[in-house]
Amino acid sequence: MTHEEIKRHRTESILKEIIPEALATLDDERIRGLSVTDVVCSKGRFDAKVYLDTSFLTQKEQNEALRQLRIVSGYIQNNCKQSEGWFKAPRFTFEFDHQLEKVSRIEDLFKQIEGRNKIKDEES
Repeated sequence: MTHEEIKRHRTESILKEIIPEALATLDDERIRGLSVTDVVCSKGRFDAKVYLDTSFLTQKEQNEALRQLRIVSGYIQNNCKQSEGWFKAPRFTFEFDHQLEKVSRIEDLFKQIEGRNKIKDEES
């Protein structure tokens, strides 16, 4: 792992901790309760994708939350800069992480397959 990769991973780790703190300071209840599942910085650490847990939000609520996050992204960026004493912080892009839903669906499918295999074994 190169020195630059280590710095990027360290920045991602720090952002995973301080972005939820910045979100908690906002007045909007819809985005205050969002949890960050992952942060992925670009190679030069100028941009960062922030992945959020869907938290049982409907598609309409997710779209509204993303719209609000785009509005307050500058505030969150400044909050991160100030809390860490950085000269600049990455520009944030927010997305909802649907990976957890996919994993859950796959696990359900495996359970269904296992159940069918048990039934077939019992019939044999």
